[in-house]
Amino acid sequence: MLKQENENRSQMEFFCVDEFVPQDHLLRKIDKTVDFSRIYDLVKELYCPDNGRPSCDPVVLFKMVIIQHLYGIPSLRRTVEEIHMNVAYRWFLGYTMAEKIPHFATISYNFKHRFTEKTIEDVFHWVLDEIAARGMLSPEAVFIDGTHIKASANMKKRIKKEVPVAAKKYEKQLMEEINEDRVAHGKKPFSDDDNDPPKTKIVNESTTDPDCGVFHKGEHKKQFAYEAHTACDKQGYILEFEVTAGNVHDSVAFELYYDRLIEKFPQIEYVVMDAGYKTPAIARKVIKSKRIPVLPYKRPMGKDGYFRPYEYVYDEKYDCVICPENQLLKYSTTNREGYKEFKSCPHVCEKCPRLAQCTQSKGHQKTVQKHIWMDFMERVEDIRYTVGMRQLYDKRKETIGGVSRMRKRSTGCATPSSEASPKLRNG
Repeated sequence: MLKQENENRSQMEFFCVDEFVPQDHLLRKIDKTVDFSRIYDLVKELYCPDNGRPSCDPVVLFKMVIIQHLYGIPSLRRTVEEIHMNVAYRWFLGYTMAEKIPHFATISYNFKHRFTEKTIEDVFHWVLDEIAARGMLSPEAVFIDGTHIKASANMKKRIKKEVPVAAKKYEKQLMEEINEDRVAHGKKPFSDDDNDPPKTKIVNESTTDPDCGVFHKGEHKKQFAYEAHTACDKQGYILEFEVTAGNVHDSVAFELYYDRLIEKFPQIEYVVMDAGYKTPAIARKVIKSKRIPVLPYKRPMGKDGYFRPYEYVYDEKYDCVICPENQLLKYSTTNREGYKEFKSCPHVCEKCPRLAQCTQSKGHQKTVQKHIWMDFMERVEDIRYTVGMRQLYDKRKETIGGVSRMRKRSTGCATPSSEASPKLRNG
């Protein structure tokens, strides 16, 4: 028998919000596990205790951001719309169906102007401490990578700007070792008086969001972006992070958060990274910190049809380089970048039958550069062949790979109000 239901869309009813949320709902589990009242202690100093208008509950603001990222909602505006219609979301915030949800601009304003970077970091580390207290972290091996996040900035709205090249933390130590090497070879050390003016570079700066940077890699479309650099454990929990402009290389950002990471988790034994981090400075830093760097094979650079760099063998005993034709390249100098330069004898090279595979120099002289920290790179290669390192590196796709994909899904389509603020994205 056909039955036609009556439309009772405007009928008013009394009901309990708690009864409409399933007992096994994810938000119920989170609410039961996490004591969100801890947030009040972390933000208390940011509010006036006895004056002014009543504020929007800070716990509600953080919970709304959790809902946005947990369910991959693309913008704050859309998040507010979803919360307005979803009974479970309202239950999580402690709102009835009749209460008005905070405006999306209120959330954006608080995260951009009220909550400081320290506030966000305190909340992050508080949650992490709670996870560690329950014995759920496995920080013996950490996996490091960076994820680019598209900024809400038009590539056509940009200006050319000259900016200083950021100084690297290890430059002072590197210069000391360069001068030691030069003195050992009878060369004059570099002095402060000989230093060139600070290096600068020309970059494209967005007029909409000056904090982001131009990102272009491989087949990716050139765009303004940020990059979230993260370190996670075997369980996929993020242990440390740093947000930079999209044009900051992974190896440069590494210096910004690695010290914080090992200070917070001294039990770290292995540091697993991709080929973008395979530099002498990073290899040295990790090994000097008494950790084991786990890095993949990286194809040697060089032109097709020419000898590869590894075919020029460095002889440590005699401090020279031997070319594929068993000829010596003698030490010439150590430059400011930390590379020892070895040069061949032009008269010998001129008669070499394989000169065309070696150099295009008009003077028939080959120059080979070897970094003064190349010993650390050799140790990295030895570690790569150690039993178990291949299996550990393969876990990247199960750990940091999953974290990177989640970040792209949850923040890749952010609105201008949320995307313009790295602090909000970190939260």
